[in-house]
Amino acid sequence: MRIVRGMEEGRRALDREAFLREQAASPEMAAGIERVFGEPLTPEETVARIVRDVAERGDEAVREYTRRIDGAEPESLELTRDEVRNAASEVPREVLDALNTSASRVRQYHAATMPKPWMDMDNGFGEIITPVERVGVYVPGGRGAYPSTVLMTAVPARVAGVREIVLATPPRGEQGPPAAVMAAAQVAGVRRVFQIGGAQAIAAMAYGTETVPKVDMICGPGNVFVTLAKKMVYGQVGIDGLEGPTETLIVADETADPALCAADLLGQAEHDLLATPVLITTCEELLAPIQEEVQRQLAALPRGDTAASSIDRRGAFVVVDSLDEAIELANEYAPEHLCLMISDPWSAVGKVRHTGGVFLGDHSPEVMGDYVAGPSHVMPTGGTARFNSCLGVSQFIKRTPVVALDPAMARRLTGAAATIARAEQFDAHARAVEIRLERSGRGAD
Repeated sequence: MRIVRGMEEGRRALDREAFLREQAASPEMAAGIERVFGEPLTPEETVARIVRDVAERGDEAVREYTRRIDGAEPESLELTRDEVRNAASEVPREVLDALNTSASRVRQYHAATMPKPWMDMDNGFGEIITPVERVGVYVPGGRGAYPSTVLMTAVPARVAGVREIVLATPPRGEQGPPAAVMAAAQVAGVRRVFQIGGAQAIAAMAYGTETVPKVDMICGPGNVFVTLAKKMVYGQVGIDGLEGPTETLIVADETADPALCAADLLGQAEHDLLATPVLITTCEELLAPIQEEVQRQLAALPRGDTAASSIDRRGAFVVVDSLDEAIELANEYAPEHLCLMISDPWSAVGKVRHTGGVFLGDHSPEVMGDYVAGPSHVMPTGGTARFNSCLGVSQFIKRTPVVALDPAMARRLTGAAATIARAEQFDAHARAVEIRLERSGRGAD
């Protein structure tokens, strides 16, 4: 991992624009696109072509891209309930028990955040809460199976009252989606599962095809092609956010345990080559033991090559003069996950302004958030925590204002409404309220 010192060097090391340029210029990505499409295209051009084709040709285009990109030709795009149940039955009992434990905590957390309808009859206003009717959940494939993502998306949707959840996840060649993902779908109450991945899955759910129903909202993380597709179909459907490569930022002081810091950095780094593990500290003496622990723990990891590459390419140590500077730099970066490995983490919580989620102390690592803590692990990345929030029930509900003025309140407000309307040169607006006052036969209070 790079070591940089001071705020300005830290800002340069955490420059997101440089990362985006590096990602866009990836020769591996360019080669993959040309291999599939037979010509050089940018990721944006690639996704625009897929989205347009699926919108125009439906299932035919979905099948074509599934064959060309995923190397699979499933007999049916949708799995039957028996196929889902049979796959889920292959999951070991301890895995199923763990999924149920996770689902229970996720359900409990999100139930506590669920808003309630309300009405203030004295003032004549209130609000009703209604859920989105049909939600499309995207669960990535690629390097691993992600049953946890099923729970972290579908369970909050269920708590919010969503009537139907459609799940799309890539097939693994001719094997279909992973059994653990099917088990999680059953635990979460998902009734329809489609073995479709990538931008073609997002487009199919956004526009609908002969087989895939059109949804009202799409949620879930994915690679750059999935993220671009979500961005392109926004407006046709709602989206939860634009979740990109995962990132964790640890703020550590001299009391931090080097072994725990190293474990948390590696837990982030093993996701993929674009994962970003960062540590900001006030104690330079902490770095050498952390580096030693990283190397020691790497040797025992089955996916050590991925983690090592991520550490080398995207990892950084930043040394600053104070915890206030560390928190300030963290707020500027707005990480997906912010871990406070300091002697009194609660003392810093009030200074945190921008992060997807904050994790306090030795016993609350980000990995707990990935699986069992309770909040969804679908969190804003790429600096979008400056304006977006962790996936929750709020993304699956619609808040509808109710206006129910009684005659006395209407009379009191008529003058102000008419005055503002005429200031905007909308006389019909003014008359629409004044006529009611005149018909009542009474003057304003």
